[in-house]
Amino acid sequence: MGVWVDTDFGFDDLWALLLLRTFGVALDGVSLVAGNSTLDNVTLNALGARLAFGLDWPFFTGAAEPLNRPLETAERVLGPRGMQTRGAHLPEAPQETLPPCGPALVAWLEENEGPREVLALGPLTNLARLAMDAPGAFSRISRLVWMGGSAGRGNQTPFAEFNAHADAEAIKVVAETGVPFAIVDLEACHQATYGEADIPTGMPEPLGVLMGGYLDIAITRGRDWMPIYDPLAALVFTHPEVLIFEPRVLDVDTGTLETYGQTRFERAGESTVSLATGVAPNAARLCLDGLARLAV
Repeated sequence: MGVWVDTDFGFDDLWALLLLRTFGVALDGVSLVAGNSTLDNVTLNALGARLAFGLDWPFFTGAAEPLNRPLETAERVLGPRGMQTRGAHLPEAPQETLPPCGPALVAWLEENEGPREVLALGPLTNLARLAMDAPGAFSRISRLVWMGGSAGRGNQTPFAEFNAHADAEAIKVVAETGVPFAIVDLEACHQATYGEADIPTGMPEPLGVLMGGYLDIAITRGRDWMPIYDPLAALVFTHPEVLIFEPRVLDVDTGTLETYGQTRFERAGESTVSLATGVAPNAARLCLDGLARLAV
């Protein structure tokens, strides 16, 4: 099975990537997109993580801004580097110019046999551009799994989840291609959480302080628990029995300023779009185990 990850490389993106590696999922490539932070910061995070954890996948650069609107990052929540920490940050890696992801994705899709699956952990801008520029290649994606959207309340606005609000037009482009599109939304992620006592000890630095910094986002908002976002979506590839998906018709608000990025899911007998409607009780433990196994 060929797997590609598209990411805006915040802490939970890194957690998802390490989880995939821990549970033996080989990646054919990782493409970067602006979202949590600017593309420059996303690239610095990716290169720093590659250096810190010996990530050996090929990395590619992608979109620096959404399809049709100005970039709006999450730095006000995640800090200027797009990752909160209680101490050290990822190491500073030597600057490097990464190759563009568009031609690499086309080659990956057209030159390989067998399933081609994509895990998207940020705004869908890179995938939407691929769908518009190379629809034939895009149609060869056997399944696109995305962490984004919300069947209920949002977290960027009262109506929209962050990844959806970042580029709602991109969601619409991807959904209309007819490629199987499995969505792990905000409501599902709120069913898998962690707290202070769950942070594994003995992990390679700086994972512990980054994981604590990520939890601090919730603590500053009066909660002692943090939802597990991107790693939950990664479980689709490592422990598929953990999530139950049901077909849905997806409607995305791309017009109204107040409700821009709102995702509405209606029940459907058949649809190429599916929504995670059930999360097993052990999902959070599996996500945490993906990091605990890195302990030395």
